[in-house]
Amino acid sequence: MVANINSMFKEQFAKINDMSNLSSVAYLASLQLVHSIDPSISKAIIQELIDQRTNLKMIASENFSSISVQMAQANLFTDKYAEGFPFHRFYAGCDNVDTIESRAADLATDLFNAEHAYVQPHSGADANLIAYWAILSTKVQEPYLRKLDKKDITSLTTSEWNELRQLFGNQKLLAMNYYSGGHLSHGYRHNVSSRMFQVQNYDVDQHTKLLDYDVIRKQAKEFKPLILLAGYSAYSRLVDFKIMKEIADEVGAVLMVDMAHFSGLVAGKTLVDQYNPVEYADIVTSTTHKTLRGPRGGMILCKNEYKDFVNKGCPLVIGGPLPHVMAAKAVAFAEANTQDFQKYTQSIVDNAKVFAQACIDNGLEVLTGGTDNHLLLIDVSKLGLTGRQAEKSIRDVGITINRNSLPFDTNGAWYTSGLRIGTPAITTLGMGTSEMKEIANVFGKVLLNTNPDTIKTGKSAGALSKANYTISKSVISEASDIVTNLLNNFPVYPELDIEFMQRVFS
Repeated sequence: MVANINSMFKEQFAKINDMSNLSSVAYLASLQLVHSIDPSISKAIIQELIDQRTNLKMIASENFSSISVQMAQANLFTDKYAEGFPFHRFYAGCDNVDTIESRAADLATDLFNAEHAYVQPHSGADANLIAYWAILSTKVQEPYLRKLDKKDITSLTTSEWNELRQLFGNQKLLAMNYYSGGHLSHGYRHNVSSRMFQVQNYDVDQHTKLLDYDVIRKQAKEFKPLILLAGYSAYSRLVDFKIMKEIADEVGAVLMVDMAHFSGLVAGKTLVDQYNPVEYADIVTSTTHKTLRGPRGGMILCKNEYKDFVNKGCPLVIGGPLPHVMAAKAVAFAEANTQDFQKYTQSIVDNAKVFAQACIDNGLEVLTGGTDNHLLLIDVSKLGLTGRQAEKSIRDVGITINRNSLPFDTNGAWYTSGLRIGTPAITTLGMGTSEMKEIANVFGKVLLNTNPDTIKTGKSAGALSKANYTISKSVISEASDIVTNLLNNFPVYPELDIEFMQRVFS
């Protein structure tokens, strides 16, 4: 068996004449090592590749990282403890971790033109927790210590410490409502962030579904938050961070921006001037995947005022750094600092705009009438559907999206009235505006022919279901054929030979 596998690999090695083939061999070699320990894991990896080859990925928060990014994570740095930050570690033997982390931070600083970068966060949520802690430490703790003429919180008496804790708990956060497009970690009541602050939310306008900066300004003046938080997970228009900074300054607040969703558009210079939060915010958090197309992880960009506490995020807020992931972040930042990446991010937005208009042309209701970024929201309630029904019927034809609450949604957070759709991943595949129109036609065909099923049993028998639905097999077949053709023309990781993998690792 081993000899047979080796023979098969030699065939592949002989094909190495460019970087794509080199990527293929690297991928195969890693799979072989995994397969030798646990074949079920290697088979699951291959099956995921098959699944992604057979479904269009249009989840706004997902993308395809390069094989170079993926391979950068597969290294012995996974074995290192490296609490602290570059050149200030709690463990000896971290010299090479210092090299990797400082390189990733330098690349991020250069890419975003930031004063300081911190690349340790494991996720966007972790980055937000560190940012909250750094702001509280800088704006509440340090003035309190200065007032008492004390250098460190360890020197506080019990009563002084309790007084400081009360000061922490009395601070205010003003953030976009989760149901208007904000994020769970922005003070949503079920999230730990709501326990850290007194939270108020600002909403989009009930009629336009757009942010109203005059309303936000009035609310901020009345509430007087420590932190004014901007950023979104489901808002299809641009945010004017210049105005948000003006509001923050008027009320003495720290402007924090969560750009997890659109950081790639900032890196790629598609969002500039007042739409670039790094220019105006005191502290900016982000994931490193999504539009940035790196490994799953997070980062923080901040003014120098906050860097000392941000750098202490581990071990004071999150667990140990992941040096192997930071290596992958460095590769992703380097990939993003190219003209090709700039073209890519502009194509993301162009594709989203064309797709939104094509959906409208197909009889679908797009919130705000379109999009300015990488995502859009479709209201399916006018079709008599819930988001859950629509999500599943679209999945039936090979397109993966997610249902999403809409502003003032009467269907709640589980069933929802909307769909959230993004173009980053399909743009990575190389699709353009003509493909967007084809996909929009599929959405129209499927959604306009999906109907809620009736509940068959129980007390609600005869009522319309919020989960189940009906759609004709002919519609599914016709739409699936279009999707399959698109997937065949734009395969994910075309350099990887699935048939060969299945033969070798069967």
